[in-house]
Amino acid sequence: METSLLMNFLGIDYGERRIGLSIGDELGIAVPLPAAVEKHEVGRLDHISHLVEDRGITDIIVGYPINMDESAGYKAREVDQFIDKLRERFRIPIHRVDERLTTYQAEKDFSESGKRPTRRSGKVDSRAATIILQDHLDSIFGPKLEADDSMIS
Repeated sequence: METSLLMNFLGIDYGERRIGLSIGDELGIAVPLPAAVEKHEVGRLDHISHLVEDRGITDIIVGYPINMDESAGYKAREVDQFIDKLRERFRIPIHRVDERLTTYQAEKDFSESGKRPTRRSGKVDSRAATIILQDHLDSIFGPKLEADDSMIS
């Protein structure tokens, strides 16, 4: 297990077939990881267990389906059951974060870049997990400035 004084966050975009994953730390930058695409849920949970152990994860951030009217989305019960399974395995904080429009934004990001990953690859799911985690990190550490051409002298 990686030992660190830093907080290490694992971002999750839960899906019945694929679980998008991302990682971030106190530097406040989320980056995608390969999605958990194992055939059975136990395999996907084992995949997450290895990440938690190997990366020294201190907090898990799970995207939570909330409708535009602020009500819980139709998948909320399924996500709650998934979170219960995570809590059985890990003794670290697990946070729910509003995931509204993250998959839409992830698909848009890929479309704008000219890339079209297959749905099965899990790349869209991991991009959504990255957006979810980045939103959480920004709420804790403040948003990071993005460099643009005007910053170059």
